[in-house]
Amino acid sequence: MRLARRMNRLGTEAAFEVLARARALEAQGRHIIHLEIGEPDFDTPPHIVEAAVEALHNGQTHYTPSAGIPALRQAIARHISRTRSIEVDAEHVVVTPGAKPIMFFTILALLQRGDEAIYPDPGFPIYRSMIEFVGARPVALPLREERNFGIDTDELRSLVTDRTRLIILNSPHNPTGGVLTRADLEAVAEVARERNIMVLSDEVYERIRYDGHHASIASLPGMQPLTILLDGFSKTYAMTGWRLGYGVMPAELAARVNQLMINSNSCTAAFSQHAAIAALEGPQDATDRMVAIFRERRDLIVAGLNRIPGFRCAQPTGAFYVFPNVEGTGKSSRDLADYLLEVAGVAVLDGAGFGQYGRGYVRISYANSIQNIQQALERIASAVA
Repeated sequence: MRLARRMNRLGTEAAFEVLARARALEAQGRHIIHLEIGEPDFDTPPHIVEAAVEALHNGQTHYTPSAGIPALRQAIARHISRTRSIEVDAEHVVVTPGAKPIMFFTILALLQRGDEAIYPDPGFPIYRSMIEFVGARPVALPLREERNFGIDTDELRSLVTDRTRLIILNSPHNPTGGVLTRADLEAVAEVARERNIMVLSDEVYERIRYDGHHASIASLPGMQPLTILLDGFSKTYAMTGWRLGYGVMPAELAARVNQLMINSNSCTAAFSQHAAIAALEGPQDATDRMVAIFRERRDLIVAGLNRIPGFRCAQPTGAFYVFPNVEGTGKSSRDLADYLLEVAGVAVLDGAGFGQYGRGYVRISYANSIQNIQQALERIASAVA
């Protein structure tokens, strides 16, 4: 079969590859503790499920408008207006099956061959994958441990050229759990306004924060017309399998992203959109409880990892990941991740899968029970010893 050359530029997510290897070991009778996958280990809150079931019984099983049903787009507009302190209308909102299409469609709509896009490194691997897929040049913005995985503003300015068309941000951040400060955001905003550069702000972990309040670059003066805000329901409401996300962007771009929806997915499932309204406008106590439990797990795993020789783990302030430095073990991060899976039965991810500046680190998800986290720490300590 002769494939288009652009397929050779398409990357992948290591989490799903490691999950497949872990499942294969389980099929052989091994007991594996899963700390590799970025998925809340909670059920979707009952009132959201009930809203979906009611929608199905009411015949919500047909096509919907490609950009989303009006009631959900209006609910999202109200939610973003309230939480980001900006004025958003339904025409700025596009609902998609999962949040990834917003990354995909934004990059397709804004970048072409010869353009450049700045993305965080380490960072979610699909950013770089899609930039390369469309033929643009990915430019890594290093996030370093000594800066709490924040942005070096002088380095950011040095990376911007006349070809820069997009800057990608992610806060709270995958894989480090770091959160960009207001100073970080203001520095990016200053560059974006000076050069008229669009910013894709991935805020899918917005509700999973342990200190302070979420800050969005869209809220800064002059930034709403330059920002594509990406958010979704997977992390906040434990709805990963529902495939439900959205983007909030200038109306002109929203119309183009809607065209891409028409050409790819047609629309997002009707019943899930009705569930999304219940998620946004119903009780939020389940999310609050989930975040409180994540905080307890975070404290446990950070303390436990820092007791293991060769590990150095900063305390994250968002998301549900830790990103310990493992250079002190004497193994590469890739070899260590393989070793922990094969020998200790603990599935973690090599930090290099998130970019060149992730080498020497591993990503560990603490979206698992306290009991399993404690057992995983014991296994890791034993294997490293």
